[in-house]
Amino acid sequence: MKKKAIFSAALLAYMAVGNAANKPNVVIFFVDDYGWADLGYRNPEFKTPNIDKLKNDGLEFTRAYVATPTCSPSRASLMTGKEAVRLEMPRHITDEGEMPDTKYNYWPADPVQMPSINYLPLEEITYAERLKEFGYYNMFIGKWHLGTKKYYPIHQGFDAQYGTTDAGHPKNYYQPFFNNTDEFKDIPKDKYLTDVLTDKAVDFIANYDNTKPFNLTLWHYGVHGPQVGRKDLNKQYYDKGWEKAYAEYGSMVTAVDESLGRIRKALKDKGLDKNTVILLTSDQGGYFTNFPLRGKKNGGNTLGEGGARVPFLLYYPGLTKPKTECHVPIQTIDVYPTLVEIASGKPCADTQIQGKSIMPLVKGEKFPDRNLYFFRSYEDQYAAIIQGDWKLIKYHAGQPELYNVTKDIGEVSNLIFNNPSIAKKLLAELDAWEKVAVPVYDENHNKIKN
Repeated sequence: MKKKAIFSAALLAYMAVGNAANKPNVVIFFVDDYGWADLGYRNPEFKTPNIDKLKNDGLEFTRAYVATPTCSPSRASLMTGKEAVRLEMPRHITDEGEMPDTKYNYWPADPVQMPSINYLPLEEITYAERLKEFGYYNMFIGKWHLGTKKYYPIHQGFDAQYGTTDAGHPKNYYQPFFNNTDEFKDIPKDKYLTDVLTDKAVDFIANYDNTKPFNLTLWHYGVHGPQVGRKDLNKQYYDKGWEKAYAEYGSMVTAVDESLGRIRKALKDKGLDKNTVILLTSDQGGYFTNFPLRGKKNGGNTLGEGGARVPFLLYYPGLTKPKTECHVPIQTIDVYPTLVEIASGKPCADTQIQGKSIMPLVKGEKFPDRNLYFFRSYEDQYAAIIQGDWKLIKYHAGQPELYNVTKDIGEVSNLIFNNPSIAKKLLAELDAWEKVAVPVYDENHNKIKN
């Protein structure tokens, strides 16, 4: 299907003209199921020296969230700048081998049996398509989980792809990684999947000879289960006395950290480190404990801070100041307009998105107050709103909860009865947003309005 046009061809041509060398390259380093608390500078039990260095070199957004914290919706939001529920994607896409031919999938435990789309529609505009308009070459490596082959990255604005499958996670991090794919058929049995993707990213950087600036989008399969650590990294975590799955997870975290270090070294060796923006984030909270945050991937409280808050580090040479933090709440839907502003040098004027460029925050400028909205459709807990320090979580049958997540980062004290005026206001604003953002279906699950 033909993409929706945003600007005239003449204007696009004009915007793409210019000195490409002055436009920064971009690396999007996206980690699967990486918890906010599982970074070495927050929890020294995890060995992440390269992530720690990125934190020291750049800017950390300490309150970064995912609007629909789960695999496919988080990716769709990152790609399009849209809240995933507006894309009819309140859940993840069915995994490899089970991909239906129908438009929607359903979740047995979902109390409202809401449809969820099985692909990212081709008519949606991705950040790769927008960057291409500004003269960028787009490379995609790793996990896609936004539909089968006809919806793959090369059909969504990317010039090339590697390591892409229909699967939401590997079967193993050693061969065979996946079933029903030849994507990795020539990879030796002793190679670790995280390293295979990193090898490709390093090779891409080392051999890049295009005059265009590049966008390297690396979406790791790690640290998603199954928990299979890299063999040479496992011992240090077993020696801590951790249970098997958690020890292997620690090893996976360190393998991803090494991946970042290798990519930064490749950029430096190529002389690109001073002109490359690096953004690291995750698709949702971790599967294990996210202490001091409450909630995690799955478990009925994914909209808790432990499930919805994610790491978010930005390094923009010459703009971000070392060892700085921003405590303004943002969401990963903000990546799309931020990349557009980086690539164009102008504020993003797209009207189809809900995200806002965070470049004003990077530059120390004023950033307008706004509400952040959340929506999933798996269980009784389904929606939330953040407004400044306050967060309200909504249930289909259970009572809403209200937290001051600045003073109470662990969401220990439910203040719903202590602050009735705040609760009433947030509930009303969340209800109003639902009426606009959440699709409505008839009894046959045909969409009747959005």
